[in-house]
Amino acid sequence: MGIIAELLRDIVLPKMIRVTQNFPNNAIQDIAGTVRTELRKPALAGRVKKGMRVAVAVGSRGVAEIPQIVRVVVAELKDLGAKPFIVPAMGSHGGASAEGQIEVLAGLGVTESSAGCPIVSCMDTIELGVLKNGLPVLMDKNAMQADGIVVINRIKPHTSFSGINESGLVKMITIGLGKQKGADSCHALGFKYMAEFIVDMARVKLQKAPFLYGVGTVENAYDKVAKIAVIPAEDIIETEKQLLIEAKKNMPKILFNPLDVLVVDQMGKEFSGSGMDPHITGRASVPYVTVSPQVARLAVLDITHKSHGNATGMGLADITTRRLFNKIDFEFSYANVLTATVVQAARIPLIIETDRLAIQAAIKTCNAPDMSRIRMVRIPNTLHIDQMYISECMLNEARQHADISVLGKQENFAFDAAGNLTDIGAWR
Repeated sequence: MGIIAELLRDIVLPKMIRVTQNFPNNAIQDIAGTVRTELRKPALAGRVKKGMRVAVAVGSRGVAEIPQIVRVVVAELKDLGAKPFIVPAMGSHGGASAEGQIEVLAGLGVTESSAGCPIVSCMDTIELGVLKNGLPVLMDKNAMQADGIVVINRIKPHTSFSGINESGLVKMITIGLGKQKGADSCHALGFKYMAEFIVDMARVKLQKAPFLYGVGTVENAYDKVAKIAVIPAEDIIETEKQLLIEAKKNMPKILFNPLDVLVVDQMGKEFSGSGMDPHITGRASVPYVTVSPQVARLAVLDITHKSHGNATGMGLADITTRRLFNKIDFEFSYANVLTATVVQAARIPLIIETDRLAIQAAIKTCNAPDMSRIRMVRIPNTLHIDQMYISECMLNEARQHADISVLGKQENFAFDAAGNLTDIGAWR
């Protein structure tokens, strides 16, 4: 037995109980029909003309129903006689390479076959102007050479700053379509000014580039599309402010607070730009975003395949596993944090050999006053927190909460012979 296993041998794991957190579920049932209805609004009539080459900007986030939404937008453009093509709009993601960004789209289910049009990817940019502070405003070359541009993105709170426009169409216009160099420009002075810069740069682009409209979605707490809005280009900034208010109201949260230990099975770019959403974990890499959960120790056990090894955000955890560490692509991760200038997001937590030992290490170091009553929550990821496991000492609290249902009985963690959980990524 190694020294770490010896140190943790007597740390008792609590029994866990599966519960459901109940949130409003106002999901749209007919996604394709709703998109078509929005696209055919009178306010958009005449914007798309026959023969126009239209760049459809698609990002790297795991937007609910994104393959279907993209497919419908492309089909509608074709019906109007346009010639659509997709441009990856994801800043420095995908290792800041044209090929890597196509791979990221494929991981999200967006391919030339699924969309029904070509994907044209490059990292070249065109300068459209300069802000008063000297920062250049850069635009994807292929999108800029099109006759029209359409942007598609989910609108939600950002993980590193708070403002009246956060993550959504405005940010995609500024950072996503700025490619690595444009993202680098917007991040140059840090997240303290991000809420201001994404809007200032978007205004320049909306004035000088041939934007037609944006397709914005708002999701509910179950990662389902609750609203779809197709917004004329000139109204994107103002309309998105109102949609962000709706998105914040829809955000799920862990209904238990504070926690001694939070165990996250998987981090991933499809769940959050930070791998793990700080609004859920209570851990943010910068002081410019307001988060509320109090978590003494955070352990993350694995990273998804769709992240392509981009482990940005792991630095916010206290403990991780050898399995996750072995999957890290440092080129992808460091390209992301160097562009964002938030290096702490890619710091290396304690690397523990197995899931069992990682959870025990989190318990040992959480400084709980009563180690026999550890307040622990286990979630599959930070996007899907409707179902979770809670430690046995929290059972009465769960039963008394109007928005929590107890699903099962007390049970032990299920580990294989190597000490790793047998249901990672499968129990939700």
